[in-house]
Amino acid sequence: MNSLVDYDDSEGEDSFPGRSGSLIEREQETRWSTRVTSGFDLHIDRDKTERYTAPPDFSTEPATSNGRPQSTHEYTQVQNSVTCSAKRPQPPPSGLRPYMSKRQKLTTQAEPAELNKESSFKLQSKNLHILSDVSERVRPVLGRKQDGRVALPRYVQHHLQAHQGPVNTVQWCPVPHLSHLLLSASMDKTFKVWDGAASGRCVQTCSVHCGAVRDVCWLPCGQRVLSGSFDNTANVTDIETGQVVAKVENYFKVTCLALHPSDPNVFLSGGFSSEVKAWDSRSCKVVSVYRAGIQQTLDILFLSEGKEFVTSSDVVSRDSADRTLIAWDFRTTAKVSNQIFHERYTCPSLALHPQEDTFFAQTNGNYVAIFSSQKPYRMNKRKRFEGHKVEGYAVQCEMSSDGTMLASGSSTGFVHFYDYQSAQSLLRLHAHQQASVCVSLHPVLPAVVATCDWGGEIKIWK
Repeated sequence: MNSLVDYDDSEGEDSFPGRSGSLIEREQETRWSTRVTSGFDLHIDRDKTERYTAPPDFSTEPATSNGRPQSTHEYTQVQNSVTCSAKRPQPPPSGLRPYMSKRQKLTTQAEPAELNKESSFKLQSKNLHILSDVSERVRPVLGRKQDGRVALPRYVQHHLQAHQGPVNTVQWCPVPHLSHLLLSASMDKTFKVWDGAASGRCVQTCSVHCGAVRDVCWLPCGQRVLSGSFDNTANVTDIETGQVVAKVENYFKVTCLALHPSDPNVFLSGGFSSEVKAWDSRSCKVVSVYRAGIQQTLDILFLSEGKEFVTSSDVVSRDSADRTLIAWDFRTTAKVSNQIFHERYTCPSLALHPQEDTFFAQTNGNYVAIFSSQKPYRMNKRKRFEGHKVEGYAVQCEMSSDGTMLASGSSTGFVHFYDYQSAQSLLRLHAHQQASVCVSLHPVLPAVVATCDWGGEIKIWK
């Protein structure tokens, strides 16, 4: 009976070694209250439970991995390390930007702006230096007499994807000490100035037209450019500032321009009209009007000190082209002759010999014809330059500054070089994949040539 009534509770006390009875009762009460409130929101005051401190008995201190109880100092270090790791800043999740104060934003935005402003200022000053000073590439050959030998280009020095549209023309600056500058005009409504002979970098982009820029030419000072556009205007632009100095309204699409050789303030403009107008850029007023029964003027060329000029048109009669080339008296606006070219081909471009009384006409018959620049402007029927293709493109031709070589583009992408005396082909250069519409020979540097094509590409050869 004693075994049924009396029991030994030492087993329960041994199952919780190192714990007092009050602690055991408190834990049992906590478990019972947790089971009762399991169906409700349970809020435990963690401050009260964590405020209890166990008696300083080694049996209640945390044990290490080897079973040895930790000291109070070691236990505090572990808690501090856990707290520090919990408070360590974590990287923000992807897609979220860290918080930045307004002052920090203004500071970070101001620094790149200042750097960009400083770099743009340095670039602008460098471009102005290129536009106004003599290039080191040209300086050694200034004043040197040419030896008379024909120098032909062999390889590409610069390959420029210059414009977003077809390039209509390229032209070296005629001023010797500024002849490193290359001018280009495009259907993308811009014309650009390049450091063509040296770095090949664009030093000025002018967007002064709201239509395709069909023709451009340098003024004799080398600091201004005359441009004609499909927006019916012709502008004189300062290339250093990019500002328009003079602007005239033609009331027709301008396709060709020509500066007067003795008075650079006067120029001619022609295009989709039966009229050719002479303008004074100082007053922006019309000086003279030249009328012909044509629909479009393709090109204009001054002859013999500016007293006369020749225009090419798109008029071709059934049996002859009696108005394809027309010679005009500049002062009286009278027609001097319209019986110059008697073949049924239009002439998209004209060029003048630098030393002889001769001019050239590029024809759609796939050859370059030679004419006398003196009355009655007879054509040389014994000599012509042929071998290239025109096929409706405005392919241009040009003579070298010494008058010994003629260069012409081609609709096949080739550039052809001809000897002037013999009219024999000197070189057939595969320059572009698309139609090569213009070629410009450098006035000072031998064998330096610029070419452009209908795909917006410019190449500088050496």
